[in-house]
Amino acid sequence: MSVVLVTGASRGIGRAIAERFARQGCTVIACARGLDGLGELRAAQPQIEAVACDMRDDAAVDALAREVLARHGAVDLLVNNAGAFRPGDIAGEADDALLEMLQANLFGAYRLTKRLLPGMVERRSGMVLNVCSTASIAAYPDGGSYSIAKHALYGFSRNLREQMKPHGVRVVALLPGATLTASWEGVPLPPERLMPAADVADMAWAAWAMSPRTVIEDIVMRPQLGDIGEADFQ
Repeated sequence: MSVVLVTGASRGIGRAIAERFARQGCTVIACARGLDGLGELRAAQPQIEAVACDMRDDAAVDALAREVLARHGAVDLLVNNAGAFRPGDIAGEADDALLEMLQANLFGAYRLTKRLLPGMVERRSGMVLNVCSTASIAAYPDGGSYSIAKHALYGFSRNLREQMKPHGVRVVALLPGATLTASWEGVPLPPERLMPAADVADMAWAAWAMSPRTVIEDIVMRPQLGDIGEADFQ
């Protein structure tokens, strides 16, 4: 039975991925900052293990890795999904915006991956799936430090992919566009304009279900009508 660790799993894409893999019979460990969200997830999927962790806290990330390894011995799939979105423009955003976005979207994923990689390398199997964004490969007017951080996460994915090739560890970058999650609450758009989180989870499963001899390096997903733009609000 595969052991899957999903960060940022209390809602949105992370929760959809955790539920998708649990339904397939995997041992799923879901972590998130919000205890309420984790409780709701456990109520819906009692077989999922829940661990509270703030991925911006180095000590908490190290503790999470130790707990998971002590309980399960190794992780087969790490899904780095935890992150935060704060729109802004580089000229006008706060001086600490970039550090905040890097801490939320990159540093925790980098640190947790480093803690769990040795077990994968030793077994010559496993996968790291980083949930990036179309903001990782495209510039948006209000992208600001968020887009810079997502570009960095994608760069981390590409470099890790090259370094893990000789060790049998697959690395996947999943880059979804506008997805119907809490991040879009209050935005005057019909739900039909956004992708369902379940669709993103299905693609994560598809990447995992491939033969160990195959890796889907990049998965780019967008709403059928394309990225959200000014025309959507007119």
